[in-house]
Amino acid sequence: IPNPAQYDQGTSPMNMPPTLSNQNGVKRKVHTKKKKKGFITANVAGTKYEIVRIVIEEMIFHKARDDDETANLIWNDSSVQHEKIAELRNYQRINHFPGMGEICRKDCLARNMAKMIKSQPQEYSFIPKTWIFPAECTQFQNYVKELKRKRKQKTFIVKPANGAMGHGISLIRNYEKLPVQDHFIVQEYLDKPFLMEGYKFDLRFYILVTSCDPLRVFLYNDGLVRMGTEKYHTPNESNLNQLYMHLTNYSVNKHNENFERDETVDKGSKRSIGWFTEFLRTNDYDVAKFWGDVSELVVKTLIVAEPHVLHAYRMCRPGQPPGSASICFEVLGFDIILDRKLKPWLLEINRAPSFGTDQKIDYDVKKGVLLNTLKLLNIRASDKRRNLAQQKAEAQRRLYGQGSTRKLTAGSSEWERQRHLLERRREELKERLAQVRKQVSRDEHEKRHLGNYRKNNTFVLYSCKKKKNYPILYCVLFVCLFF
Repeated sequence: IPNPAQYDQGTSPMNMPPTLSNQNGVKRKVHTKKKKKGFITANVAGTKYEIVRIVIEEMIFHKARDDDETANLIWNDSSVQHEKIAELRNYQRINHFPGMGEICRKDCLARNMAKMIKSQPQEYSFIPKTWIFPAECTQFQNYVKELKRKRKQKTFIVKPANGAMGHGISLIRNYEKLPVQDHFIVQEYLDKPFLMEGYKFDLRFYILVTSCDPLRVFLYNDGLVRMGTEKYHTPNESNLNQLYMHLTNYSVNKHNENFERDETVDKGSKRSIGWFTEFLRTNDYDVAKFWGDVSELVVKTLIVAEPHVLHAYRMCRPGQPPGSASICFEVLGFDIILDRKLKPWLLEINRAPSFGTDQKIDYDVKKGVLLNTLKLLNIRASDKRRNLAQQKAEAQRRLYGQGSTRKLTAGSSEWERQRHLLERRREELKERLAQVRKQVSRDEHEKRHLGNYRKNNTFVLYSCKKKKNYPILYCVLFVCLFF
């Protein structure tokens, strides 16, 4: 037994380098091979936002070359081609789903929502009346005639079908001036909004979708309150063109001299939803109901998108086994306005929300969104190595016909058939068990890394305890789409 005193301080038999003795008693060191530690790579050539690169560095991801298509993470500001998604390996992640345009284009959102409103008007009462021009010009004219017959007048807002940042938006009360042939949408204007210090505002919520099969949705607990820069008045012929009053888009209001930039979350023309939540609580509003209504709006809207997204995803990734991790994820910007009764109304959905950081509040909120998103995705350095090993093993099985289940022949006995059936069932159970383990592991990771997200998993919302009608909505949507 060696004497501990013979070792220098900080040295013990446990941490001394291993040695071997040869026949002559001469000791030599055994050089143990150090295991190479992998790293996660991220291709951010497709983004113009510096905050994305900052978060990548903070997550200790290695920035890949601009032409490297094998990176673990690929981030693009705009949507990507289906062919690119089809070419990605299973270990990769890209920040867009195919088919999400079905709710992110204003005309597609209106068309898909109209189907659900027709069948389930009570469930989808959070969308203002909308008409798609020129296809629904006649329906709009009939609606206007009915208003005139009842001696009512309403204000409508005209938006480009695929516009963004407030470009091309106008308010009208004289319906005859509408160009019949142009492609745009017309919506009823919500003229009784919830006001903040006399200003109209909207809310930008950030929604993370990590899977379409099953649909996995996360709602970020913070976001942006974007205020108009002129005191609000009910629309009339004299103020229809005052867009700083009626529009809340930052890209519009930042040009007004009244736009207030402030370093705090509770002042200025742009504030945080965290601050707004505290404002509601301080003024005795039902905060739980507010978040519950927003959450329900988000899930019901994504239920409308899911069949389209799932179909497009499966076309891009055929043959994916059930329970496989999605290579796609997406951060969506939901723009919501509140009426004076605090009811949320969906304005539009942006699949490429701005990650610009003109102000400190932008930096704080958007950095939080990105950090929490990447932590939830659970991208690991070992994913690439493990995936390549699985592909190699699968290729060898196909090449050499190696499989645990034997093939039957025409002359197989009854005993062999029974054995074959049992082997098949065993393989199915093994696959199912592997799926369950992956699911449990995924759920545990999400629970530990939710951060500032709240989970809106539609599987959870199926429970009778919550008494939601989501299964019915899925059935109605299936009928609307395919019959």
